[in-house]
Amino acid sequence: MTPRFGIDTSILVRLLTGEPREDFLDCVAGLIALVEHEGSEIFASNQVIGEAYVAVQHHYGVPRTDVRAGLLQVLRSGLLSPLNGRAVFEALEASGSPGLFDRLIADGYTRAGLEVLTLDRRMATLADVRCL
Repeated sequence: MTPRFGIDTSILVRLLTGEPREDFLDCVAGLIALVEHEGSEIFASNQVIGEAYVAVQHHYGVPRTDVRAGLLQVLRSGLLSPLNGRAVFEALEASGSPGLFDRLIADGYTRAGLEVLTLDRRMATLADVRCL
């Protein structure tokens, strides 16, 4: 059976920022060892992706479009994948309203077989989302 792991936000932030450099290199080496040498699969959840998106903007001053591009690059690197697959790539590639967080929230509920309720008219434009 293939070993499978889910990362936390600290790992994704390190991969996005490359800082501090030594910790970044250790992180990449550890992930490479798991993926290439042990055949593991590594995943990032919607929550981790959303937290990293905000953290890198807030703590590192990176514009949201650059964070989205960085997330796409990291999630396509071969070291890790979004737990919810293609829907996450679509959310990261989408521009305008609704925003990334709304898209990730809707994706999570939809995967659980739930229709999403919101008071946000922009979010209500997504599939399986309805204004209360």
